[in-house]
Amino acid sequence: MDSKEIRKRFLDFFERKQHEIVPSAPLVIHNDPTLMFTNAGMNQFKDYFLGNSDPSSKRIADTQKCLRVSGKHNDLEEVGLDTYHHTMFEMLGNWSFGDYFKKEAIQWAWELLTVEFGLPKDRLYASVFGGDEEDNMPLDQEALDLWKDIMPEERIVFGNKKDNFWEMGDTGPCGPCSEIHIDLRSDAEVAKIPGKDLVNNDHPQVVEIWNLVFMQFNRLANGSLQKLPAQHVDTGMGFERLAMAIQKKTSNYDTDVFTPLINFTADKAKVQYGQDEKTDIALRVISDHIRAIAFTIADGQLPSNNKAGYVIRRILRRAVRYGYTFLNFKEPFLYELLPVLAQQFDGVFPELVSQQDFVAKVIREEESSFLRTLDKGLTKLEVIKNQVENTTKVIDGKVAFELYDTYGFPFDLTSLIARENGLSVDEAAFKEEMQVQKNRSKQDAATSKGDWIEVKAIDEVVFLGYDAVKSTAQISKYREVEEKGKTLYHIVLDQTPFYAESGGQVGDTGFLADGDEKISIIDTKKENNLIIHFANQLPSNLEANFEAVVNTNKRLLTENNHSATHLLHAALRQVLGEHVQQKGSLVNEKILRFDFSHFAKMTDEEILKVERIVNAKIRENISLDEKRNVPIEEAKKLGAMALFGEKYGDFVRVITFDKAYSVELCGGTHVPATGHIGQFKIVSEGSVAAGVRRIEALTAESAEVYQLKQNEILQQVNELLNNPKDTVKAIESLVKEKQELTKMIEEINLEKGKQQKEILAQKIEKINAFNVLITEAELPNADTLKKIAFEFKNEVENLILIIAANIAGKPQIAVMFSDNLVNEHQLHAGNMVRDLAKEIQGGGGGQPFFATAGGNNLKGLSKVVTKAKELIESVTSHS
Repeated sequence: MDSKEIRKRFLDFFERKQHEIVPSAPLVIHNDPTLMFTNAGMNQFKDYFLGNSDPSSKRIADTQKCLRVSGKHNDLEEVGLDTYHHTMFEMLGNWSFGDYFKKEAIQWAWELLTVEFGLPKDRLYASVFGGDEEDNMPLDQEALDLWKDIMPEERIVFGNKKDNFWEMGDTGPCGPCSEIHIDLRSDAEVAKIPGKDLVNNDHPQVVEIWNLVFMQFNRLANGSLQKLPAQHVDTGMGFERLAMAIQKKTSNYDTDVFTPLINFTADKAKVQYGQDEKTDIALRVISDHIRAIAFTIADGQLPSNNKAGYVIRRILRRAVRYGYTFLNFKEPFLYELLPVLAQQFDGVFPELVSQQDFVAKVIREEESSFLRTLDKGLTKLEVIKNQVENTTKVIDGKVAFELYDTYGFPFDLTSLIARENGLSVDEAAFKEEMQVQKNRSKQDAATSKGDWIEVKAIDEVVFLGYDAVKSTAQISKYREVEEKGKTLYHIVLDQTPFYAESGGQVGDTGFLADGDEKISIIDTKKENNLIIHFANQLPSNLEANFEAVVNTNKRLLTENNHSATHLLHAALRQVLGEHVQQKGSLVNEKILRFDFSHFAKMTDEEILKVERIVNAKIRENISLDEKRNVPIEEAKKLGAMALFGEKYGDFVRVITFDKAYSVELCGGTHVPATGHIGQFKIVSEGSVAAGVRRIEALTAESAEVYQLKQNEILQQVNELLNNPKDTVKAIESLVKEKQELTKMIEEINLEKGKQQKEILAQKIEKINAFNVLITEAELPNADTLKKIAFEFKNEVENLILIIAANIAGKPQIAVMFSDNLVNEHQLHAGNMVRDLAKEIQGGGGGQPFFATAGGNNLKGLSKVVTKAKELIESVTSHS
């Protein structure tokens, strides 16, 4: 049974059990501040467990893309080293929202595994929650009795709170769980040690394949448990581990989920999987990581230097490092795996097939960039190695951490290179630096949320903001939040005109009014399906009937920019081509920022053409055509584009500005007609990532102010040029004149440099075996100083050169040693120049044979010469 058949049979089984089969949510999570990535199948259903909204069906099943590389669920460093950890994996799951409970969940799990999939009953083990005194929770007797009806009691394991009590987070829905484990060892191994003894002991062939979670409680902020009004089932089965069990393998990587990727990479590297542990680990790392990288990019998250983007960049760099170090891949290679991966998931996750070329280009560019960084890191490591091999022979842990943090070098790679050269690395200091970084990150992210306190029970929050900017409202619930030492209050209203930050549009601000009391709303955000209003204080009367008022000026300016992004998107597709797709946006009252897929810098002509199209559409004053609650398939037939990485429900909102021009799915607020935008002006266009460009633009008054400012600058330029008839020609003439003058100055400086070199050559002293030049000099620029130093190095043997130079009133030092002196006398120009630079109140550094420093104290140059002579005397006198 291949993996596609396994997946299909799972979904078909639960469809026969009256479950609605739903698509996977994107890997990247929006509107949930507690998570970066989807790390479990239940993430997209959190609102149902929390009671914030109702599911389309009380029974649901799916296969969900998951990523576990950050926070509590972080498997990254184990991936590749063992046979069953992964970054991205599929989680097969079935859910009951207040419908069936433990009996059906357990019986159906057993039926699926043993009847549908034919797994051996005598190799399966079940675990049940054994209770916890601290939480005053007893043994899960109901689950135990159900399992005793299915299997002998000796194959039932009692688990503690860590293994058999599942929690969504520090607070929220939770409950006991039953895990199903399978023993995949040989009969001989089973005869020696029973499988029961190896459950939950990290044995690679005795593994958990399915977790049945029974949501019974709600964990409050004070740690206590409260029984939920309805009981739910949340199950998650590791697809890769299930395939391993069904296909009778002892490693996930031996299944057809991974073998196509491993075989392709092994062929390219000219190695064979299963022959060498180091290359095997590299092949596993690459075959795992490419899945996480590709699907996250396809879902809209580009590699970057912060948050979710940084996590993806780390995964990609880990894969490249393993390929570079153990498979000798010195050129980009990961992107070549995309066709293999896309074919595997054709018909399962269509987003990768649809964007295969785009994803491949992004990955290739990231690989190229990191390989350049890796080369720089190796060069830096070579310098560090030379510094310590004749002294302590130990690389400082702080330096090893810098290599890790800046250049992506893992500690084991730095250690490996060190050992090969007879050196070691201070691992304790490295770990200390790592801990400092982790503590800093935790402190930055530290947020303490109190429990929700209910004021008025409601079924759901009603959003009125499409039609109104003020309304009456009552507080439904609130909570206190401590964030970075400040106290805020999160307020949920029964109905609200405030738009919550989403889809790139910032959240509304405004106030709640009760008589003379006004409570400022400083932001509005979504948390799952809740609209949360941020305030610095609570109203004195929480049960009052409030007037909720949006800051209309900010809202209107934001709407101008939001509607302009729709017009811009359509214009870009018209000018650049249908490959253009939105990859991100920011819309506030000041500016609009629009990221889009395109692999070349836009020309001035293209930018102007886009601007003209958008402004023409503004002048047409096209009325907004807004359709709400449109079935998703009908919306697509209307021509609306669904963005990759967004989770759409069965019903959507369609925004149209001329059905022949712009039709998009959008939840934001918009102008009633395009004429309200006034005018549109692009102020910048550039690259933000491989294959992604960014346009920043202004509208309305901001665009007008910008244009007036440009006119003012042009007027000032004309006045400085004495109002020439042709401003461009006048500036071209000035530029040409400047270039000629610069060339003349360079020639003069070159001649000065030659003269100074002749003067300095006469000052070289023969001291024993050395040719020593330690002196002050006045030179035209830093390039001349460097040129003289290198010319002397090439012309004079056994050279020791230290020049304290006055360069246009600024002190600078150059230290140069012949290569043979560096090795024979343990000289290091970089270390010496740092010491000398103290005399001019400056700093610097460089290589062992050449280094420079600058400073602020010109009078200190004579002291530099004196000190340099003292330092060199110990070298020359002992030759």
